Amino acid sequence: MTDSLVLWTAFNAFVLGMLAIDLGVFHRKSHEVSVKEALTWTSVWIALAMLFNLFIYYYFDKEKAVEFFTGYLIENSLSIDNIFVIIMIFSYFKVPTAYQHKVLFWGILGALVMRVIFILVGVELIHRFHWLIYIFGGFLVFTGIKMLSSNGAKFDPEKNPLVKLARKIFPFTSNFEGDKFFVRRNSALWATPLFLVVILIEATDLIFAVDSIPAILAISDDSFIVYTSNVFAILGLRSLYFVLAGIEKYFRYLKYGLSTILIFVGVKMCITDLYKIPVDLSLIIVAFVLVISMLASVVSQKKDSDGTLDKK
Repeated sequence: MTDSLVLWTAFNAFVLGMLAIDLGVFHRKSHEVSVKEALTWTSVWIALAMLFNLFIYYYFDKEKAVEFFTGYLIENSLSIDNIFVIIMIFSYFKVPTAYQHKVLFWGILGALVMRVIFILVGVELIHRFHWLIYIFGGFLVFTGIKMLSSNGAKFDPEKNPLVKLARKIFPFTSNFEGDKFFVRRNSALWATPLFLVVILIEATDLIFAVDSIPAILAISDDSFIVYTSNVFAILGLRSLYFVLAGIEKYFRYLKYGLSTILIFVGVKMCITDLYKIPVDLSLIIVAFVLVISMLASVVSQKKDSDGTLDKK
């Protein structure tokens, strides 16, 4: 119990420290994040995740390390889909690029709080009510199939219930007020469109968490492994957004890869009492599906580009 408390405390202290350095030192003033800066931070978060994975290997064992890496890979792959939704949100509200990092910072900070609640509750429920694993598994299979059959519904944030609620509670300015979320006018507190964007990003992560948490619970039922792999994936989400923004056309087949992964982990949960698929094999399958979907997307985009050049 003491060792577990020390691990949880030390890890959360590390996360808070990194977030403080990020916002208080490197991003104290709002500025446009360059691709070079985003790539640097993405590399930093990946390197920290791999170092932590090495710690898991030596502190626990190989199985826990593989569970962490597989969970981290799944969460990162599902996060890419989340990024494309964030791109649509920023485009819809025409959020200046200089303000986007601040919005993502506070949005992801809220996501961390929601994720820890979801994870602790989910792990506890599965430990107490084993039959819930079949419910989670069936839900993932259903979600994967639904993702395959979706035809890309038009994005309309104004229909979001949280947005409607926020508009009832606060008066909103018509334009951005720098990078501020709230301003005072005639002694009244007004919210800015930037605050509305934060609400939407929080709501988006909540929706994605409903898929991603059961998915990682199929890999591990250790709350520390599930939580830490989730956190590292979320922390790298901001910098990954600035790397991927504008090149979403290269991920046209990612949807099929993600749906395949969701169906696979759903089936894995449903048959766990009949046959427990080894974590090593799960890692190989997830990585293989991701690589194939990414390569297919790149090849398809290259063919389209070559065809366009030939027509010219």
